[in-house]
Amino acid sequence: MTTAAEALVAQLASYGVEYVFGTCGHTNIALLDALGPSPIEFVIARHEQAAAHAADGYARATGRPGVLLTHVGPGMMNAVTGVATAALDSIPLVVITGDIPSYYSGRHPHQEVNLHADADQSAIYRPFCKRTWQVQHVRDLSRITERAFWTATSGRPGAVLINVPMDLFNRRIEPYDGAHPLPVHGGRPGLDEASAARIAEALTEAERPLIYFGGGIREPRARAALSELAEHLDIPLAHSLMGKGIVPDRHPLLLGMPGFWGLDSTHRHTKGADVVLALGTRFAETDASSWESAHTWNFPPSRLIQIDLDPAEIGRNYPVEIGAVADAGLALDAITAAVRTRRPRTVTRPGLREAIAEARHTVFSAAREAGRSDDFPLRPQRILADLRDALPADAVLVTDVGWNKNGVAQCYELPAEGRFITPGGASTMGFGPAAAVGVQIAEPDRVVVALIGDGGMSAQLPAVPMAVEQGAPVLFVVMNNRAHGTIADLQASAFGRSYGCEFTDAQGRPYSPDFAGYGESCGADGYAITAPGDLAKALRDSLARRRPAVLDVPMINEPVPTPGHWNIKDIYAGRFPDGAN
Repeated sequence: MTTAAEALVAQLASYGVEYVFGTCGHTNIALLDALGPSPIEFVIARHEQAAAHAADGYARATGRPGVLLTHVGPGMMNAVTGVATAALDSIPLVVITGDIPSYYSGRHPHQEVNLHADADQSAIYRPFCKRTWQVQHVRDLSRITERAFWTATSGRPGAVLINVPMDLFNRRIEPYDGAHPLPVHGGRPGLDEASAARIAEALTEAERPLIYFGGGIREPRARAALSELAEHLDIPLAHSLMGKGIVPDRHPLLLGMPGFWGLDSTHRHTKGADVVLALGTRFAETDASSWESAHTWNFPPSRLIQIDLDPAEIGRNYPVEIGAVADAGLALDAITAAVRTRRPRTVTRPGLREAIAEARHTVFSAAREAGRSDDFPLRPQRILADLRDALPADAVLVTDVGWNKNGVAQCYELPAEGRFITPGGASTMGFGPAAAVGVQIAEPDRVVVALIGDGGMSAQLPAVPMAVEQGAPVLFVVMNNRAHGTIADLQASAFGRSYGCEFTDAQGRPYSPDFAGYGESCGADGYAITAPGDLAKALRDSLARRRPAVLDVPMINEPVPTPGHWNIKDIYAGRFPDGAN
């Protein structure tokens, strides 16, 4: 006989789990004790949100589920934002949390979530988790664990919760004998021949077709199939925020990102398309200019073909002519085969690639020109330019929210080998620092940069000691404008001031912690940028040293250009859609 905690650890190891991220508490230390002698490494965090973001980053980097361990009550509640961030971006995350002893349910023991309901902490996770399980009997733990891993990784991936009363971890059961192996993923749903033929007909007969893709295209096979279809029919491509990097920024058919931070040149194509094939995207509000037809998408008269693994996304925001629940890569294979049958010869649209190349050159060259500025504090474009020049081509940029997310998506020319990771669904401030640690643990030989604002760095200070403890040489590049800059800009443009959005001391002067000094106090390297040329030097030095490093970069508060539309600006001005009460 063995304890249920020991059996669970053996089961996790059999599933290929290498790391568990989390924090300790009296309800989960039996499981921690079982992890100690196992091959699974526990990554300790100083805050549960940091642990959740790190597990999320690990999952994004590997494609495997991240595993998070939390404690009852405040422990699992502290992780809510991190788990929801993963869930809203379709990242597989398995959360195991300890709970009060099963026999004290309803008596309000220490740290039980109660008041108007008894011992119902799982309810907190239900709005964003694919499934939450309350383990009632120790004999069910291994079966529920298998169900949790399968659910997190199948279909549209997401987060799940296993809620375990603490006494169950210590109950005696038979050792795990492989009775609940993970099912082999036998393949995702493809596209039937008739639907593929209909889509091929629509694309080949369209005068101004366009392909719009999102973060649902992750596998290399799907990326290759996307490029093959676009290149065969000479169809322009646009990506959502989450689709940045799926197709190289220098691809001759890539327009860039539409929406609030999109570009006028992109919107001319999105508004003018007669047929749009949308793949693995939910048409998020900011990517779609609040779904107002005057700005980005115009359905109808444009005809929409939408393919997604999640049936709930099809037709959610726009009327769909052809909708299909399918894996994007398999669907693209079927569509391309049908297209080649109808149109064997490669299509050429005169002037299209030249116009796209000119528009993209204008975007990148304008950013480069702004990046030559020796103004100090630095312009954000200068920070991006110095990064682009210093980083190896395969570096991973993990961003937070603000200029680091929107500016990079808009005007940072990501190398084909590089990767861009960002919190799209929740736009969580504080995601970047700890998520970068999880990415670095997953990919120890790549350069990983947490490109973050001072607000995001302040929100997740525990990420720095985590990086030091794990020997993870993350570069924390803090774009420090001493403000929640994006919101300060919104308030100033709408209301004439930015009250409550800028950091000041007791005398009202701009204030910032010494982030470089904080890094050094944690055992990392610290670089305080005090002149325009300092950043490039600090990047070269920190890259050579391969140690955790915090680069504190003073930056002016310069808004990201917003050629698109976001309805919040109408709201601030007192303008509301017809019929809105």
